[in-house]
Amino acid sequence: MAHDVWVTGYGLLSAAGEAMPGAAGDAVWDRLQDANALTTLVDSESFKPYHLYPVADYDLGRQVPKRGDQRAMGPMMQYGAYACGLALEAAGVAGDEALLGRMELVAAAGCGERDPEVDGLALDLLETNEEPWGELNRLLSDELRPTLFLAQLPNLFAGNISIIHGVSGATRTFIGDEAAGIDAFRIGFERIAAGQGDLFLVGAAFNALRPDILSMYQAGELLLTEPLCGLWQRPAAGICLGSAGAFLVIESAEGARARGAAPLARVAAVVSDRCDRSPGAAAAKAAEQLAGLRDHLRSGELAVMSGASGAGALTGEERAFLAGLADAGLDCAVRGTAAALGHTVEASFMANVILGVSCLERGAVFPPLAPGDPLEEHRPESAVTQALVTGWGPVHGEGMAILEAIDGD
Repeated sequence: MAHDVWVTGYGLLSAAGEAMPGAAGDAVWDRLQDANALTTLVDSESFKPYHLYPVADYDLGRQVPKRGDQRAMGPMMQYGAYACGLALEAAGVAGDEALLGRMELVAAAGCGERDPEVDGLALDLLETNEEPWGELNRLLSDELRPTLFLAQLPNLFAGNISIIHGVSGATRTFIGDEAAGIDAFRIGFERIAAGQGDLFLVGAAFNALRPDILSMYQAGELLLTEPLCGLWQRPAAGICLGSAGAFLVIESAEGARARGAAPLARVAAVVSDRCDRSPGAAAAKAAEQLAGLRDHLRSGELAVMSGASGAGALTGEERAFLAGLADAGLDCAVRGTAAALGHTVEASFMANVILGVSCLERGAVFPPLAPGDPLEEHRPESAVTQALVTGWGPVHGEGMAILEAIDGD
């Protein structure tokens, strides 16, 4: 028998601020009310000609109190650990050793986060010293953070979260850009639905302010270098990366009821896949996924949190797919969230799930992030009871999730 899966907590750290359930804890929702002000979140100078969305100011010590833990982590790990703390706090799990002892962790992250200063020192040694090896060994021993080892791998990311927050159940990690974040959420959902676990912390993080990451994306001709423009009108090289940490607490309805936890939303379905990305293949895959999920969709207003990255041709393909949802009889309020947060890669799908849950909590959708664009012009006239989350990586990975409001539980 399939078990109902509830979202009972979430934490988001992003360019738009931080979010956790409840109006007092959600700066992101307030920021999303004014699309014209979102351009102030963009940093177009630090890594010119690229446009990046750095995380808003936050107090790391609030969720990671030990200075040693803070120093041991690079920015990506810090964003994730902070978002985890928000999610655990929101779910009423933080500090509860019994619950944390059986909570399982599923996390997605990239690898290879470098320390540019140490890299530069090492390169200088190699260029200026005829016998650099002893000095190079000393440099690597003294200057690298203990958890870096030239790469912050997802298992180290998860290990830090376990140590800092006391999450000590089974751990599973994913790597692989957007698809990793989609699968982290899917696996947590499927494990609970199948009765293979009842309490999970799922999420991801991404640090956009890295010269090496920018070099890789630019080599793939993916980054926007022209003046900033609307998400749905970007050229082929149209991505503006964003930093974020996004985590959710999901659990079985039975387990949540037993500990007196209130649900924020129900996860009805999650799917993930990949295609060869020939022209039209991603749209065909999305249509196939939606057809498989159609039985979960009810009549009424539907909030659509789009994972469009801004990569021109593919974003155009997603735009056409989303525009066709109305033709399929769905009353959709589409929002391209990368216009507010930047494209947050591994964290993008999880961040959109959080925004979808935020909509369901309020029974409403925030205003269009692309004012005047026909795709986003629909504003719901009645309460929003379902959300559709999409994830389209610019290179690979397609996914969807359906979330539902819960009444009376």
